[in-house]
Amino acid sequence: MAVTWTSGYDVGEAYPFVEWGMVTSGSGGGNPARTPAGTLTFNRGSMCGAPARTIGWRDPGFIHTAFMRGLWPNKEYFYKVGHELPDGTVVWGKPYTFRAPPTPGQSSLQRVIVFGDMGKAERDGSNEYANYQPGSLNTTDALVKDLDNFDMVFHIGDLPYANGYISQWDQFTAQVAPISARKPYMIASGNHERDWPNTGGFFDVEDSGGECGVLAETMYYYPAENRANFWYKVDYGMFRFCVADSEHDWREGTPQYKFIEECLSTVDRKHQPWLVFAAHRVLGYSSNKWYAEQGSFEEPKGRESLQKLWQRHRVDLAIFGHVHNYERTCPLYQNQCVSNERSRYSGTMNGTIFVVAGGGGSHLNGYTSAVPKWSVFRDRDYGFTKLTAFNHSSLLFEYKRSSDGEVYDNFTIHRDYRDVLGCVHDSCFPTTLAT
Repeated sequence: MAVTWTSGYDVGEAYPFVEWGMVTSGSGGGNPARTPAGTLTFNRGSMCGAPARTIGWRDPGFIHTAFMRGLWPNKEYFYKVGHELPDGTVVWGKPYTFRAPPTPGQSSLQRVIVFGDMGKAERDGSNEYANYQPGSLNTTDALVKDLDNFDMVFHIGDLPYANGYISQWDQFTAQVAPISARKPYMIASGNHERDWPNTGGFFDVEDSGGECGVLAETMYYYPAENRANFWYKVDYGMFRFCVADSEHDWREGTPQYKFIEECLSTVDRKHQPWLVFAAHRVLGYSSNKWYAEQGSFEEPKGRESLQKLWQRHRVDLAIFGHVHNYERTCPLYQNQCVSNERSRYSGTMNGTIFVVAGGGGSHLNGYTSAVPKWSVFRDRDYGFTKLTAFNHSSLLFEYKRSSDGEVYDNFTIHRDYRDVLGCVHDSCFPTTLAT
């Protein structure tokens, strides 16, 4: 487990560390260990343009990350961050607890929250620059209220919508701290984190306000081989998550395509049956109004290269943000529903179910008036999704509104390992007649 925090102490002024240990019965904590933290920062010259380099700049202080290793699966741990001053005294942070993750393949109750495009807002009702995330507090509060009923969060892009105003990252991280201090808070790269012209991204637009990914790549830890390339995998119990970076080219022949193929192809489905693909922009299907006007029902060039990988490796779910609403499709391949079922899937899945979960808090988007045949459920409201793996054969998917935390859409998948192995269109390699 990684813990990341910010402070005003450079390493020459105070030594950062995390003190942690297993929660034991009776006393509440065993003998604590101390693990040193690494320290990073960035300066105005790290920014790619205005306003991040100009009126939006504010010194971020220092970002510290420490790793608590050798954890016992599913055990509860306590921790608190500290800074040892030159005279030996320690400045302490608040104490927290967390539960260690299950080992890959472990069969236990595992619950994961996924959403995108949340942002931040003022609790006193005051206005601010870029005040277009009115639902973000509802989503935050709903998750804090339900903290004991999920294990992990994926926020798949468009985090604070700081757009080059650096101090708003502190506002956002403070808003989600009641969640991220207790649960793994994994992120993906969105256009408002990364995009800036002539900086190596796929989109030459100015959506990041000059941040060009520096803030997201420094403020949060994620297990990418190269932090500037925001793609990585997460093995969590019976799940494998392949997190892509929609702000870099994903098409065939690119480094990211190679990563996606490797991530999808190397999972052991008998132990990790639930395979989930996630990215910010909609690389799958959406009946969002502007996609419909383009005639693509997707991010241009979105699924053309990837759908054969999703099908070959039998991806269960592909979840996206970027579009600020909720939508779920039937199991799909090549624009065709491959099942007439809508809520209770069993046996071999002949395609991938695509979900847009971009209603985390930013201003809502509309749909095309004509509902495509593959669109099963649409909701123009703020909300988030929840995946619950009960065991290797049963998965529950739920969509909840942030306003009341109630379930407005759901489906289940029930199947065995042989169903995962079963051939579907374009999924199996050639066989031989030899015996």
